[in-house]
Amino acid sequence: MFTGLIEDMGAVASFRRGHTAAVLGISTTLPVHELALGDSVAVNGICLTVTAHSGTVLSFDVSPETISKSTFASLRTGDRVNLERALRLGDRLGGHLVTGHVDCCGMLLKTEHVSGYHILTFTLPAGFSRYLVQKGSVAIDGISLTVNEVSGEGFTVTIIPHSFGKTTLAKLKPGGRVNIETDILGKYIERLAQPIRSGTGLSMQTLAENGFV
Repeated sequence: MFTGLIEDMGAVASFRRGHTAAVLGISTTLPVHELALGDSVAVNGICLTVTAHSGTVLSFDVSPETISKSTFASLRTGDRVNLERALRLGDRLGGHLVTGHVDCCGMLLKTEHVSGYHILTFTLPAGFSRYLVQKGSVAIDGISLTVNEVSGEGFTVTIIPHSFGKTTLAKLKPGGRVNIETDILGKYIERLAQPIRSGTGLSMQTLAENGFV
């Protein structure tokens, strides 16, 4: 589990692609010696397991599922990536609960600059915007952000100068793709509500008849 507060911008040191999977090497200023094999690190919002480390480079195995559902398919040596170590029990939760399990890839539509702030508009594949709500949370390439507005299959966020300069968003151009993780609470609520909506479980009528609504 992560918070969406980026600790470092690493750089892709190597990306060895096999037939379907890959091995990713990331150069970082994080204290590599403090990370054990098997520890979790979010790389552009994707939870990966440390499989090796040497000097300032962390290595990760990347599954075919991860490559197919994220922006990793287009990673190149030298690309910058957002890094965050896993949350420890007792740490402050400064962002929101981020699982590191990406839902889809979004695309930057436009960037506006207002009084030093950056307003970014993203589009999503059909069906994913239902998990976003105004003033709710979203993780973009692992960055915890607040949703300003949701319109159709798109949404906007406002980036403060600190976050803009300390993350990969500063280099993102219109048309650029990002990893999107929506708030896990919305997905659980939808799942739990499905029996009610389909009429196969506890219904709103039954709740009303028993004084619950």
